[in-house]
Amino acid sequence: MRDWSLAFIAALGSALMLAGALFFQYVIGLAPCELCIWQRWPHVVAFAIGLITFFFPQPGVMALGAMTMLVSAGLGIYHTGVERAWWQGPTTCSGTGDISSMNAEDLLNHIMAAPVVRCTDVAWEMFGLSMASWNAIISLALAAIWVVALRRS
Repeated sequence: MRDWSLAFIAALGSALMLAGALFFQYVIGLAPCELCIWQRWPHVVAFAIGLITFFFPQPGVMALGAMTMLVSAGLGIYHTGVERAWWQGPTTCSGTGDISSMNAEDLLNHIMAAPVVRCTDVAWEMFGLSMASWNAIISLALAAIWVVALRRS
């Protein structure tokens, strides 16, 4: 395979991950939480890097592709930990935070500003793994493809 072909396969994997996320959101009707949205951005960047690599198959560009997938895997692991209550997630989407000092008006504003989907809720799972867990696993596999492309360049 040529230098760019493996990078293109990795970028295509990111595009498929994005398509899957959008399918679950718009066809199945599973609204994403804030962390779910965060996990999409590295795939957008990796897809763009894959397109750049098609025209400029440089090692540095391929290394960026691998790093973006490692960021995606890290976000997936973080989100999985939030879902499984291993650690606390962002207060903006986990339903946590200190409300004891709020007056009634501030409390109502806090409730009304809260996202509909909490990051602690698992909307879908397969084989006991949530979408966040699958994102982490697949992102690690895509990072490995980027690394192989980098080593072959």
